[in-house]
Amino acid sequence: MSMAPRTDTQSPAPHVADSHDLIRVHGARENNLKDVSIEIPKRRLTVFTGVSGSGKSSLVFDTIAAESQRLINETYSAFVQGFMPTLARPEVDVLDGLTTVITVDQQRLGADPRSTVGTATDANAMLRILFSRLGKPHIGSPKAFSFNVASISGAGAVTMERGGQTVKERRSFSITGGMCPRCEGRGSVSDLDLTQLYDESKSLSEGAITVPGYTGGGWNSRLYSESGFFDPDKPIRKFTKKELHDFLHREPTRMKIAGINMTYEGLIPRIQRSMLAKDREGMQPHIREFVDRAVTFTICPECDGTRLSEGARSSKIKRISIADACAMQISDLAEWVRGLDEPSVAPLLTALQQTLDSFVEIGLGYLSLDRPAGTLSGGEAQRVKMIRHLGSSLTDVTYVFDEPTIGLHPHDIQRMNDLLLRLRDKGNTVLVVEHKPETIAIADHVVDLGPGAGTAGGTVCFEGTVEGLRTGGTITGRHFDDRAAVKETVRKPTGTLEIRGARTHNLQAVDVDIPLGVLAVVTGVAGSGKSSLVHGSIPAGEGVVSVDQAAIRGSRRSNPATYTGLLDPIRKAFAKVNGVKPALFSANSEGACPTCNGAGVIYTDLAMMAGVATTCEECEGKRFQASVLDYHLGGRDISEVLAMSVTEAEEFFGAGEAATPAAHRILTRLADVGLGYLTLGQPLTTLSGGERQRLKLATHMAEKGGVYVLDEPTAGLHLADVEQLLGLLDRLVDAGKSVIVVEHHQAVMAHADWIIDLGPGAGHDGGRLVFEGTPADLVASRSTLTGEHLATYVGP
Repeated sequence: MSMAPRTDTQSPAPHVADSHDLIRVHGARENNLKDVSIEIPKRRLTVFTGVSGSGKSSLVFDTIAAESQRLINETYSAFVQGFMPTLARPEVDVLDGLTTVITVDQQRLGADPRSTVGTATDANAMLRILFSRLGKPHIGSPKAFSFNVASISGAGAVTMERGGQTVKERRSFSITGGMCPRCEGRGSVSDLDLTQLYDESKSLSEGAITVPGYTGGGWNSRLYSESGFFDPDKPIRKFTKKELHDFLHREPTRMKIAGINMTYEGLIPRIQRSMLAKDREGMQPHIREFVDRAVTFTICPECDGTRLSEGARSSKIKRISIADACAMQISDLAEWVRGLDEPSVAPLLTALQQTLDSFVEIGLGYLSLDRPAGTLSGGEAQRVKMIRHLGSSLTDVTYVFDEPTIGLHPHDIQRMNDLLLRLRDKGNTVLVVEHKPETIAIADHVVDLGPGAGTAGGTVCFEGTVEGLRTGGTITGRHFDDRAAVKETVRKPTGTLEIRGARTHNLQAVDVDIPLGVLAVVTGVAGSGKSSLVHGSIPAGEGVVSVDQAAIRGSRRSNPATYTGLLDPIRKAFAKVNGVKPALFSANSEGACPTCNGAGVIYTDLAMMAGVATTCEECEGKRFQASVLDYHLGGRDISEVLAMSVTEAEEFFGAGEAATPAAHRILTRLADVGLGYLTLGQPLTTLSGGERQRLKLATHMAEKGGVYVLDEPTAGLHLADVEQLLGLLDRLVDAGKSVIVVEHHQAVMAHADWIIDLGPGAGHDGGRLVFEGTPADLVASRSTLTGEHLATYVGP
């Protein structure tokens, strides 16, 4: 008798390990968050949305990502932690269910002149190994193909202990590097205009040197006038050949000047080292102005801008040198690598192929590996950082993205969405901070923060599905399906700006007339040549105000009041009413609290542990000396004024005893760009990306100019804020200005008076004018990718 096997219809109980499928956040108070408690599903795509400044980045980056990184760092020994950045625990009660976080933010890649797309993604490292193995003639190791390694050699005696005896041996060494000796791997050489360095009709005693910091009898000028190499009372034009050489080119020499040991160096190498070796964007404005005036940068004549030595350029694979490979468009380079069949380096070719294919897949196939990293836009930089994660075998990690669609045409957004879903489908948790409805629409889970920005935000307004968001009644839900209509009538231009034969970067001799006196939008897919056309052909200068995407710089001591110049008229107003010096009302100058030096907090460094910042007991965080707070303007002291919001301050300085027209004008501009909720003394380091962009826009609006050139002003803006921006652009045009906007946002395109569309593709497939006309004509013709997407956006 046989018995049939018994089948148990009940499914087994889930394993306890599978119950941890949520990231739980309880009581988050970082920055403006107000005791936020949420549960985020793992292995799903969660989008965080809300107006700019509502607390999205505070929750995702400053709480979840920061705590994950801190916990990972704590797994290392105290010795190793001593070499790592110290991270404080975020202000949160409970964080549960965290996984390893990989952050892909919008921070620009280093603007170091030696940093390129190739060096930032390891593609160059693999190419160098490839050429060192297969290149003919063979010239050396991978270092021989690196423009960051100089060729050096040396010889001498070395002394060592051997068998109880001191032995001297002669040793020699040599390193073959790939750096071009003329430009030192920078690709360009600088020539100094000597007439901008000194006035040859004057003597050193009369102040002949005109370089900033070398005037007025300071140590820099005394170094030359008291060096003894030449007569300080003799005009420079009468110097002998040797004296002029000592003055301009002498090698560093130790000497005593006024009883102090100093190093004398010729004026030209000294300026090159102290000023020209620095990143231009990091210079103080007056030094940047001098450098722009005195220095001309030209392509290095020896390496033709490739940065590489003659030896590195001579070694080739299939008639292609490493310089040729780096100059190719990446999509073409991927094809070339695919054609190399060499079993001896097969794993290397496979890895290189995957990296280059990732560029193409992510929509950056139009770049070249020799493109300087500092010239990439914020969106491009973020996508370059994504490349190293696309082929990763890691699963069950949390990827955190900060507005990955910035700088993307609607055509490219679909591709980005596919990549986010692919990362999720591999079993990862994907958290995205985003404003674009196209990306919010693909979310499995949506968290909407708000309801307002700054102190009016920091709470969860909605949590659930996209459909729930649409009907949820939040600001994001109400604006989710907003569609700007194409204008019925457009403004008539008052003139035209002629551009003829534009060839910057990938532009192919573009001829176009940009209408003036209207809102003109330049659009096209990422990499089609928009910025090249606008910034390359309309340089900022006389009559042109250019607001680009460069990050605003500022330490934790900088705030909206100092950045916009608002603090100057406020300090003067306080000084005038109280009869004291304006410097007293600066926390970075004489009025600073002596205990915390005007920082408001005292930082205690605890080595490998997170440093502790405690509120200064002397000034109670107000940053000023007690005596300064006795001076009032309109019944308020300086610390109370800096604690005001822009809206409050606009009213305060607009009328009454505290009326200050200069301050009121700046505050009106800040309110115009939608920053009425910001407090005047809020550190710049705590502002979101969208807030910084608008702060910059408000500052530039003060400049006198008839033409405004804006590069993607909607970056980091919520759907509700885009409406306000369109109103601001209209006001500028109605005031008689010409506004030229590089933009992908369909609402801005639909609102334009004139559209210039570049394409049809990116890189060498772009750079051509594919449409110019009104938005209505573009929608009607649907002749370009932009036309198709705009027609879909505005609907039938």
